[in-house]
Amino acid sequence: MAAKGSKKVIYAALAGNGLIAITKFGAATLTGSSAMLSEAIHSLVDTGNQGLLLYGIKRSKRPPDAAHPFGYGSELYFWAFVVAILIFGLGAGISFYEGVQKLLHPHPLKDPYINYIVLGLAMIFEAAAWYIAYKEFGKVRGNFGLFEAVQRSKDPTIFTVLFEDTAAMLGLIAALIGVACADFLDIAWADGAASVAIGVILAGTAAVLAYETKGLLIGEAASRELTQGVRGIVGRAKDVRHINELRSMHMAPNDILMALSLDFHDELSAGRVEQTIFKLEKDIKGRFPDVRRLYIEVQSKDDHHRSVMTSRRERRRDQKS
Repeated sequence: MAAKGSKKVIYAALAGNGLIAITKFGAATLTGSSAMLSEAIHSLVDTGNQGLLLYGIKRSKRPPDAAHPFGYGSELYFWAFVVAILIFGLGAGISFYEGVQKLLHPHPLKDPYINYIVLGLAMIFEAAAWYIAYKEFGKVRGNFGLFEAVQRSKDPTIFTVLFEDTAAMLGLIAALIGVACADFLDIAWADGAASVAIGVILAGTAAVLAYETKGLLIGEAASRELTQGVRGIVGRAKDVRHINELRSMHMAPNDILMALSLDFHDELSAGRVEQTIFKLEKDIKGRFPDVRRLYIEVQSKDDHHRSVMTSRRERRRDQKS
């Protein structure tokens, strides 16, 4: 997903959540609804989260320097992880607290119809933001299922906003049910129960987002299609006898670091090997522009095998000590 598409989704969510948060806080003040207050806090946290994602995109675009020779692309993953922590710590935590307080000290709602109006408008705004996020995510989803596409995605901004908007819709439904039960069925504690339900929804969303962004922070490999394509390009090079190893890692959504260990035919001159490496680099980067850095190591198959076995023995020894 290009940065332009990512920003489009974030700006749409930022505008919607900002307006919704203000409206919800006003409704919560007038009606005394715990569920509405939880929803207001939820929207406020989401608004701040979109700001952090935009900040992360900006920071990740900084060019490499002496301190960070591979650039700052991974900073986007860091801020996406911070978003997940904020959803859990602020959104879910405060919702749980408000819900428990209302369950312990239930009281009837004042002017509940204000809640209905606000929740109805919020559903319209959230649905519009969700549709934009889902549409943008669909551009890179392909034929994969939703959760499989999220696992394969290397751009956390799109699926973070999509998950946030989905959680927001579910939270609005929970709040509407709680307010309706408190109003029509005279169940005062239903409002607090709805707030707890919103906390559960946010905690689950935060857990999924934290899990996905953790993998990106640690370093995920390029897609199987890309690595197979690179193997195909190298395999067609007549001067290459064997691919010893291919390793890759996403430094950013559109920035891949790749390292190749190749065994060349022994009779080749150093100049011929250099020419082959130059052509391989040109062909790989030409077909896969996301491969920004490519390092090719010249090593015999046997020497590479011995090196790998030595590394494995050292790791096992370190694990035992």
